Amino acid sequence: MTETIPKQAKIDPKMLGILVCPKTRGPLIHDTEARELISKKAKLAYPIRDGVPILLVNEARKL
Repeated sequence: MTETIPKQAKIDPKMLGILVCPKTRGPLIHDTEARELISKKAKLAYPIRDGVPILLVNEARKL
């Protein structure tokens, strides 16, 4: 039996334009496959859990 991975809900482009990295206040890039928002300037990846971006520096993964 093969498990199917549910499609991740897209983040509204308008919302993505408003969201910023809490550390640098820079833009975020949505990585749909990794389910993360990436801050290139801070070199951090913020997780998206159940469709909700977790924009806490202590929850971010270092790149």
